Amino acid sequence: MKLKLDLHDIYNRGDEIEKALHGILDEAIAKKAPLIEIIPGKGSGQLKKRVLRFLDQKEIRALYHRVEKDSDNFGRVFVHMLPKNSKPSRKGKRHH
Repeated sequence: MKLKLDLHDIYNRGDEIEKALHGILDEAIAKKAPLIEIIPGKGSGQLKKRVLRFLDQKEIRALYHRVEKDSDNFGRVFVHMLPKNSKPSRKGKRHH
């Protein structure tokens, strides 16, 4: 299952972009979706940069495995979520 978020309609409304990104991440976690496709569109690239900055925040990075920029389509980003049963790794684990 892949979730899709198209940002074309709200590209110029900053607060709605953040809400939409949080919403799709929450939905992916709730539905255990392994992949999110985010479409910031091609444009000037500013929206894509904003999406990548959002995804690069520490608390957001803990929710996914990796981000893939589509090599065939500049206006598309894939977010690969953590496997269903894995939890974000914690630094400072004790070794026995």
